Amino acid sequence: MTNVFIVVISFLLVVTLVQLVRVGQLLGDIRKKDFNVVTETDNKRQSFLMLIVGLAFLASCVWQYFAWNPLLLPSASSEHGVIIDELMRFTMILIISVFFLLHLFLFYFLHKYKKSSDKHKAYYYTHNNKLEYIWTIVPAIILTGVILYGLNVWDRITNADTSEASVIEVYGKQFGWNARYPGEDQKLGSHDYKLVGGANALGIDIDDVNSLDDKVTRELHLVVGKPVLMKLRSQDIIHSAFMPHFRVQMNCVPGMTTQFVFTPTKTTKEMKMLEGDDFEYVLLCNKICGVAHYNMQMKVVVETQEEYDAWLLKQGTLSEKLLTQK
Repeated sequence: MTNVFIVVISFLLVVTLVQLVRVGQLLGDIRKKDFNVVTETDNKRQSFLMLIVGLAFLASCVWQYFAWNPLLLPSASSEHGVIIDELMRFTMILIISVFFLLHLFLFYFLHKYKKSSDKHKAYYYTHNNKLEYIWTIVPAIILTGVILYGLNVWDRITNADTSEASVIEVYGKQFGWNARYPGEDQKLGSHDYKLVGGANALGIDIDDVNSLDDKVTRELHLVVGKPVLMKLRSQDIIHSAFMPHFRVQMNCVPGMTTQFVFTPTKTTKEMKMLEGDDFEYVLLCNKICGVAHYNMQMKVVVETQEEYDAWLLKQGTLSEKLLTQK
């Protein structure tokens, strides 16, 4: 019913505008005046209105920034996330500054060079090499600096030290995630996509002795302040492991293993105190991977070493699960 009202109101508005235009034409006939002729007064009025619209537009941009800012992600909960946020902040300040500067010039010139008998026309350049050099070379230098800054950040993130990192495998498939933890031997067992089937959804090589004490879970638990090396795999198509609060994202590609190392800096309990009791860290898929793509979510918990050890102790090993199934 609401849609019907919207259509009817829209139609009535169009009819009203048409009638107003018709009334204007009739008034012009009565006064013997052509309302289609643009006068100097019209130009002044329109240029002034354009200036007001421009300033209102920029003011609305400022308002939206402060109004919507609380809905953005909180500050990063990982060590490398801090430098990513710094890069993002630098880039946004640069872009927004240029945006405001150019729009101020745009609306000012629309007002300044309106058609008027007491104003000079703006000078028309057919070509100017000096200007071409300026607006080609200057942006190129600035963008080169931004790119080098970004490459430096990416190099620091992807070449982080993994010698002290614990290893966790994250496995994606349509439409869900699994996590695999090494057992007491601190070694993940081998895997092969040819072994995927039935209860062995991750394709783990059961004949590998390192596999028997591995633990497969549907939650991802991490230790605060301890680096973790995530080994990422996919069963079917390309998924993208995305943990926005940690500023982590890496594609999961069938047939190969990708990886990402990071260090969580805030526990889930700390984030709940800052953001509210409903807050949860989450692992998402950032690829549109099929009809149930929205279901690819896994809870992530960041906790102390003691809490982590207690949780991991409760998780059954792969050999225990196999015996249970038999």
